[in-house]
Amino acid sequence: MNKVEEFNSYRSKMNEKILGADNKVLKRIFNLDTNAYTEGALDVKTKELMGMVASMVLRCDDCIKYHVQKCFELGITKEQIFEAFAIANLVGGTIVIPHLRRAVEFWEELEGETA
Repeated sequence: MNKVEEFNSYRSKMNEKILGADNKVLKRIFNLDTNAYTEGALDVKTKELMGMVASMVLRCDDCIKYHVQKCFELGITKEQIFEAFAIANLVGGTIVIPHLRRAVEFWEELEGETA
């Protein structure tokens, strides 16, 4: 199983368990997160790039993978994602570089799935 399949499988399994607990607050948080990334005054691609940059600055690898994958699925180009990576590293500083490495590795896995 590659990194993308492993991430998606684990995320789905755990989200099902979390939502299956039927906790109103957790369900509302998940719903808010989903709705925040829908089309609005900002398009979905812009929102996903913003989410990816924020995730890198906050150093959340799971969040980075999620947003990198969404960006890939939305047709963000390699050049565009690398510009966003650059902004994340500018804002977050050199502490973000290890997360950048893993984000690039994940992007390459995504590219490999379509090759």
